[in-house]
Amino acid sequence: MKARIKWVEEVSFLGETESGHAVLMDGPPAGGGRNLGPRPMEMLLIGTGACTAYDVVHILKKARQPITDCVVDIQSERAETDPKVFTQIHMHFIVTGKGLKREQVERAIKLSADKYCSASIM
Repeated sequence: MKARIKWVEEVSFLGETESGHAVLMDGPPAGGGRNLGPRPMEMLLIGTGACTAYDVVHILKKARQPITDCVVDIQSERAETDPKVFTQIHMHFIVTGKGLKREQVERAIKLSADKYCSASIM
């Protein structure tokens, strides 16, 4: 996997993925940014959420569960001092579908967390 990050101005950066997608990241005005896009750490957080949501949907579909929606609400905490890494990430899943089995949803979430979601396992 490859990506390229190009400095645009001040604290704005354009990220380009190997698959041909681009995203603008920026800092807050207090840090010299113009709030034109998400912060890099926000990108890590939503990437982690999307990774695990992808797994959960895929696992449930493979198990022929009637999933109609999947939302992951994420709350995180970061260290107070540099490098200010994530010290805690809590994900709350809202998975819906008519006749969806709770144990299948719990199994899918556990498999993602323990085995498949490379972003959250790092």
